[in-house]
Amino acid sequence: MSINYDAYEIVVGLEVHAQLLTNSKLFCGDSAAFGGDPNTHISPITLAHPGTLPKLNKKAISYAVKIGLACNCTITRHNYFARKNYFYPDLPKGYQLSQHTTPVCQGGFITIRTQEGTRDIRLNRIHMEEDAGKSLHDVDANNTCVDYNRAGVPLVEIVTEPDIHSGDEAYAYLTELRKLLRYLEICDGNMEEGSMRCDANISVRKKGDPKLGTKVEVKNLNSIRNVKRAIEHEAKRLIDIVELGEKVIQQTRSFDAGNGTTFALRTKEDANDYRYFADPDLTPFVVTDEMLQEVRASITALPEERVARYTQQLHLPEYDARVITDEKELAVYFEQITEHSANYKAAANWMLGPIKSWLNETGQPITALPVQPATIAALISLIDSNQVNFSVASTKIFAALLKEPGKAPLQIARDLNLLQDSDEGNVAAWIEEVLNKMPDKVAEYKKGKKGLIGLFVGEVKKVSKGKADPKLTNDILLKKLQ
Repeated sequence: MSINYDAYEIVVGLEVHAQLLTNSKLFCGDSAAFGGDPNTHISPITLAHPGTLPKLNKKAISYAVKIGLACNCTITRHNYFARKNYFYPDLPKGYQLSQHTTPVCQGGFITIRTQEGTRDIRLNRIHMEEDAGKSLHDVDANNTCVDYNRAGVPLVEIVTEPDIHSGDEAYAYLTELRKLLRYLEICDGNMEEGSMRCDANISVRKKGDPKLGTKVEVKNLNSIRNVKRAIEHEAKRLIDIVELGEKVIQQTRSFDAGNGTTFALRTKEDANDYRYFADPDLTPFVVTDEMLQEVRASITALPEERVARYTQQLHLPEYDARVITDEKELAVYFEQITEHSANYKAAANWMLGPIKSWLNETGQPITALPVQPATIAALISLIDSNQVNFSVASTKIFAALLKEPGKAPLQIARDLNLLQDSDEGNVAAWIEEVLNKMPDKVAEYKKGKKGLIGLFVGEVKKVSKGKADPKLTNDILLKKLQ
């Protein structure tokens, strides 16, 4: 049977849990750091001993408000935490403290870019809640072990409307969201370590049908690429079911990254009754005008603002601007170069060329690069003043700077005898020597074989041992060959 998959529309809503980069947990002073030996970041409060009382982490609130403002949300001023009654084997209280009923952020959107163009993915809400611990099934052959280190770590759950219609759009959305979280310095976005986790609600319907199809939920996707793969596989599976005239069953499924397929975990027939009620041990909290102003002031320029400035004020190509703003640290380093050099395009070329190559080769962040931005600006100045060319600067001088970052580029150029000779007399003498050696090629050039100019330039470079100023060489050659 031939199936026309293009006749269907994929409808996806994403739920992303992002761990907030606070030092302590959401309701106590236990460490929220990743890792550590099992059950070392705990206390009687994390373990929910009788008589212990939670106390709200103010920094977590400001972080939640921060992502809400960056996502154009409406901030709920009066908030409280509710108990979500549900059996969690790795959450000692037997319920989760969540803000589901009064999300601190409502509405908003995140703008994505795909091959189809630019559009906004609407958000339903962003709310705070505590994370659960971790069940370990491979430590003991006969028992499940539980590590409570993660229990109580603060999360924000970012929930979209069903606005996503392809794996590519989901990929673009998650990439943009992770970039925002990292720019705001409230979550490291490391999906491999579980600090950013994604569930995808997926359904399909015939194009033009206003009614949503029955959804399935694919849980705990651990990479942006796997979210894309899971959506694409699941959408095809659902369309196949519909085309066979069978009924789609509402399920919770998991994704096997090894073979790119999903499998059922459990069937959902009715909505769970979590019996939410306001937690009696926590007082409601208010997002004050003062807090809003403080959080707003702490938000530095976000990616889109920087892209606009780089393209409009610094006249960079959009591609350059987007690559540089992909990570906040890259953008900061670039801007520090431009504090010492007005050659913005050259600064961008260094970011996208030698510096990016070093980052890729070493696997280190730009904060580990030993060469300071002002030194890169000095290198640009050397090139602009025709003392060295870019090839020499980007290979020989930059390599030397990596070993001796405290040295001035000009000093390295002198030590390595790399400075170009811009003396017209010297360059003319080298050119004369080359042309005298190649009278037949000179004749061919004068008969119209203009492509030979590159040969002459290369020969002058050899004779001068790379010292002849290339631009001056070209200018004098053209005059002599008239």
